[in-house]
Amino acid sequence: MTAYNRYHIHTEPCPNRFPHPNRFRVRVGRPGLARHLIHALIRYRANLPVVTSRPCVYGTFSGPVGGFAPRPECCVGCLRCIMEYPEFVEVRPNPERFSLGDSYFRPDKVDTVLQEAATGQVPVRGAGYRGAFGGPGWDGMWTDMSEIVRPTRDGIHGREFISTAVDLGERPAYLRFDAAGAVLGRLPQHLSLPIPFLFDVPPASAESPVLYETLARAAGGLETLVIMPLRRLIELRSPTASCVPLVSPSEVGMLANLPAAPRMLELTGWDASAHATLRERFPAAAVFVRVPSDGDLGPLVARGVRLFHLTASYHGDAGGSFVGEVLRKTHAALVQAGLREECVLLGGGGIITAADVPKAIICGLDAVALDTAALVALQGRFEGEVLERATARIRLPRLDPAWGAQRLSNLVAAWRDQLLEILGAMGLREVRRLRGEIGRAMFQAELEREAFAGIAGFEG
Repeated sequence: MTAYNRYHIHTEPCPNRFPHPNRFRVRVGRPGLARHLIHALIRYRANLPVVTSRPCVYGTFSGPVGGFAPRPECCVGCLRCIMEYPEFVEVRPNPERFSLGDSYFRPDKVDTVLQEAATGQVPVRGAGYRGAFGGPGWDGMWTDMSEIVRPTRDGIHGREFISTAVDLGERPAYLRFDAAGAVLGRLPQHLSLPIPFLFDVPPASAESPVLYETLARAAGGLETLVIMPLRRLIELRSPTASCVPLVSPSEVGMLANLPAAPRMLELTGWDASAHATLRERFPAAAVFVRVPSDGDLGPLVARGVRLFHLTASYHGDAGGSFVGEVLRKTHAALVQAGLREECVLLGGGGIITAADVPKAIICGLDAVALDTAALVALQGRFEGEVLERATARIRLPRLDPAWGAQRLSNLVAAWRDQLLEILGAMGLREVRRLRGEIGRAMFQAELEREAFAGIAGFEG
């Protein structure tokens, strides 16, 4: 009998190794500071702990020479120094920070991901939530935790177990047996992951052997998967069972070069012959078909395909609509056809924060493929707008696989903890029950139409 091991992600501090712009620029007028220090020494009778704690308790002015050489990396923007000493202290936003990310992956999101990757902890700020309470994309969707609140069901601290495991294998509606009791036809292939996250194939501009080694090491430690082009997988020095080959129809012949049979494969686009070949050659593997989110799955479902990876742009665009709306329609169509329980939907695109994961699952996904968020955790820098895999330009620093794998583990640990918070507040004991639970969410556009429809001037 196999011993039970509760799933756990190892986290440890893994600070940034490469220069990152501070949020603020701090300037201090040295003559004014000198006068202030002389006055404080006299007033507090040379009590240095009191004198050096002002005007910043976060250490911005606590370097070897105090405020004469400020440490802007310690500044949190509380603005106490400006309020108390406006005559010689100035704090302004750092213009270099505005170059981080792009119009979708904004600088504040980049900072959050970097903090999660560095610490492995849920980001908590004493100033409260500073983001938008509505808007386009995932900001227009709110998780509803008001009706069922179970504060004692705390999956983070272990008071009650909440499962984040997901099933990605085939799930036929029924099995057929012959007279001898043997299963007729292909046996369903079962594939489970302890977390609803896997790593998607990175943009072509960021590809490198060391990046794939980093992703493979992180996926192995997290007991999840990483999708990579077949050629890259063949070139990988030490591929693991966590590596998923991304195969185009023209590359089917190269599968003989794989060092071992994979647990899962992905076929780029639909090709009936290639799909049949993959299922025949790897009967024990789950074979997914990678298609755009806005496509019609009906014809493929009619041909027996049940495993899909739905893609969208890195900004969440799917054929002119946001990916969340498209996923809801796809999920509803499969439910209407009575086939949702047989199908598995992976998805990615537009998921850049921990809050986006439960929202995507509510819209109908079984699991989420992380793309740009993983690269930002590795301190990747965007060059222009990052929209599509073929055209996106992301510049990665010189990577150390051990450092990168720990950063990704920290990121996933922080995101899993925030997912557990959502599940615990909703009273759900497993993430599987969150899939398609539209009643657990509210949508800004629908609420506004309900509240303001018929009122002159409302455009809904």
